[in-house]
Amino acid sequence: MKIVFMGTPDFAVQTLEKCIEHHNVVGVFTQPDKPKGRGKKVSPTPVKITAEEHDINVYQPDKIRKSEWVKLVKALNPDVIVVVAYGQILSQEILDVPKFGCINVHASLLPKYRGAAPINWAIANGEKFSGITTMQMDSGLDTGDMLLKCKVEIKDDMNAGELHDLLAAKGSELLIETLTAIENGEIVPISQIDEESSYASMLNKELALIDWNMSAVMIYNRIRGFNPWPVAHTKYKNETLKIFRAKPIEEFPVEGSNHMAGKVLSNEKTGIYVMTGNGVLLIEELQLGSLKKMSAHAFLLGHEIEIGTVLGEMEA
Repeated sequence: MKIVFMGTPDFAVQTLEKCIEHHNVVGVFTQPDKPKGRGKKVSPTPVKITAEEHDINVYQPDKIRKSEWVKLVKALNPDVIVVVAYGQILSQEILDVPKFGCINVHASLLPKYRGAAPINWAIANGEKFSGITTMQMDSGLDTGDMLLKCKVEIKDDMNAGELHDLLAAKGSELLIETLTAIENGEIVPISQIDEESSYASMLNKELALIDWNMSAVMIYNRIRGFNPWPVAHTKYKNETLKIFRAKPIEEFPVEGSNHMAGKVLSNEKTGIYVMTGNGVLLIEELQLGSLKKMSAHAFLLGHEIEIGTVLGEMEA
């Protein structure tokens, strides 16, 4: 097949590589280069880097809906457009260009978790399974007919970064399987049931602020779901305390009733025990302010978090 590929982040790279391996990629569209890091150095997208390594023409429109870009897509005359985390909404005019349509590789078991951050919210909401859905794109937001699915288990200690890597690999394989089935006329699109859908909103740092009134299990899921970004965090002595790894403790002796949510109950080699709205959370890996990320045990060797301190409270 002649393929036009549209994608931007790391998640799309393996699928692009599979397309190059099995088909004829005639052009790659990706988001414009943007400044990154403290030095604000302009960096190419992961998809651009991969495409250039294979000497494939790269296009970086600020708005792909503009007429000149629509004309270019038509001129490339693809059999199919493959879209993986591109970051722009395609116009109906572009959707109608290829004879096999536009196929999206989406990191959830649609119709659940439509939107920008399905991997993160699946974990943050405590789901036991996630997966990949290939979808025939339409003008809606992840509302097109479903083609093929691949289901994966979310293990109890898995974070969003680990699930991201797993689904990136699974997505590349499922896309090739989908294209083969389309070529052979062996695929039957299935309409989504809108009533079963949910929306996975874009992440920001404010969403990752820990509400200690939540249960230990809910906070634990959010810590996993927001790792490696935006990272669940709280306040300790007016500094940001990021929490990368933790777990709920089913049995922990809590004496008395004066234990408000966020209160540090104990500091031990195993970590820092904190009261929540329901249950106790053990903090195992953290980063305070500008210090490096470290285990809670290593942190406590050089720093003190006093028992009775309430995390999240700002000092005067």
